Amino acid sequence: MEPKDLYEQRDQVQLIDVRESHEWQAGRIPGARWIPMNELPDRVGEVDGQRQVVTVCRSGSRSGEMAEFLSGRGYRAENLNGGIQAWAEQDLPVRTPDDEQPGKVV
Repeated sequence: MEPKDLYEQRDQVQLIDVRESHEWQAGRIPGARWIPMNELPDRVGEVDGQRQVVTVCRSGSRSGEMAEFLSGRGYRAENLNGGIQAWAEQDLPVRTPDDEQPGKVV
């Protein structure tokens, strides 16, 4: 999914951020839920199977793997093309996890 499309549909999808803790702490897409890539297989039950899922990482590689993982288990899952880097490059919001300050991509 392209960043602008996700931004327009952000209230209709589950956004799962699969990055590491230091990446998440630096900045995230508002509304994203953090489930690190290495934890997702054990926490897949926390993902709503009735709603579309979009996975995100820094550049789209790790989240692409996780979108395939979820799709293989029956989820309607897509990857955010270009990851949070592409999102930020299009001047879409990146915030700290507490939503108090602008975030950054690391």
